[in-house]
Amino acid sequence: MSTWAGLRRAGSACPLSRLVSLANPAGGYHHLCCLKSLDVSRPAAGSVHVSRNGPEKSQGRLWQVEAGEKAPDSGRGPRVLPPPRCLSEGVLRAVVPPGPRTSRLGAGDVWTARFVHTSSSLRAAPVPALWILLKPAQKLFAIILGRSIRKWWKALPPNKKELFKESVRKNKWRLLLGACSLGTLYIIFYFTHLEETPITGRTRLLVFGKEQFQQLSQLEYNMWMDKFENEMLPEEDPRYQLVKKVVHHLSESNQDIPQFSEFKWVIHVVEEPGINAFVLPNGQVFVFTGLLNAVSDVHQLSFILGHEIAHAVLGHAAEKASLVHFLDFLSLIFLTMIWAICPRDSLAIIGQWIQSKMQEFMFDRPYSRTLEAEADKVGLQLAAKACVDVRASSVFWQQMELAETIQGQPKLPEWLSTHPSHENRAEHLDRLIPEALKLRESCKCPMLSGPDPRLIFRLNVQHLLEASKEQKSQNATEQDLTKVKVEFPPTQKLENIPVSFAVKPTD
Repeated sequence: MSTWAGLRRAGSACPLSRLVSLANPAGGYHHLCCLKSLDVSRPAAGSVHVSRNGPEKSQGRLWQVEAGEKAPDSGRGPRVLPPPRCLSEGVLRAVVPPGPRTSRLGAGDVWTARFVHTSSSLRAAPVPALWILLKPAQKLFAIILGRSIRKWWKALPPNKKELFKESVRKNKWRLLLGACSLGTLYIIFYFTHLEETPITGRTRLLVFGKEQFQQLSQLEYNMWMDKFENEMLPEEDPRYQLVKKVVHHLSESNQDIPQFSEFKWVIHVVEEPGINAFVLPNGQVFVFTGLLNAVSDVHQLSFILGHEIAHAVLGHAAEKASLVHFLDFLSLIFLTMIWAICPRDSLAIIGQWIQSKMQEFMFDRPYSRTLEAEADKVGLQLAAKACVDVRASSVFWQQMELAETIQGQPKLPEWLSTHPSHENRAEHLDRLIPEALKLRESCKCPMLSGPDPRLIFRLNVQHLLEASKEQKSQNATEQDLTKVKVEFPPTQKLENIPVSFAVKPTD
């Protein structure tokens, strides 16, 4: 989707200015600021220190594709790959040195973004954009029509009201036939616009064509570029290179999926503290530096970008817009009836608000959560075919859940959100991980080494809780977890900690 609401923006005022992770197997540590998340996915060594010092500007976690992976040649045409292809060669490991720019890659590869942004020439408004522009006018027309019917009825003399009612009774079958005909046309429209979702095979309503929505995506892209024009990282920045390599790695590993050949991924890394990332339907990838600071390793980042790429590959933006368009037609009929039946404008406004909230909580938000769950499933599959440690996917959401708990943020019920809760998301991924591990094995990926990061996370959370309880017992007046101070051994810079995942050897 255009905005990844499941990853929340960090608040401006933090009770914890830095959350320090537990040690990794190599004996290193790393720091996460504020809501960025708790990195407790590594084995504990020593005790936990929750610092209250001011936030430091992170340099990010940097990886690169090395070993045998050959960079794509500039100007190369689309590759013909033997299906299925699970992974491109190479190893993703620490610190990306500034490399030569790649001007253009083959279909499905990554394009580097140009940072000189110019406005596009004026064109005729595409159908989805025209529908969005006319949507407020449609509601206004329904309100005016309903209000006019109410005033006409009030001004009608009693004898004419009786004549009108009598006429309705005489023609009730004709009116019923007309209403049934309209309903039948509506149902026919629905069933003639059903399509099968790529990869998952789920049946869905799709009103807008891909070409039409591509034009709308370009308008949205121009909006984001205007907003973040001064916050874009240059291509030489290691963090930009990191995202580019991960996206290219995922793309190369999933070329057996036909929809991947339709995209040319363009990378944009935005210097923003919010934990956010999204991919537009036209392949424009936006990643905030806050997300790069929040993830514990390349496995988590690969899954998150796989999730966002899945939204684009599955066409979720067009699907959600199609559902809204379909429901809006019904809502206009109900809106006209509300303003026609309610005796006063104040009651009509309340009725309109109730009707909009019922549509939102009964259809829009549950459907959005369904799309997020599907993107999690497909994103996990994309990461598994790239030989990512898929077990780290659920750990990320557990870290987000723990960070919010420590900060004392209120937990809203899931039915109020467009995204599943962090806890339910982690549980859903845990159920999908065994299947993803089988897919990873079928792609001839090397066996995963080291302990399960989910087990490490649970052990380190337990260690964190025990340390906080011990500190509270020593000082009963300190009730706030943010005041707990348990000394940690000296830590090393995060950028010096090597992070890599093994990949399938070349044949």
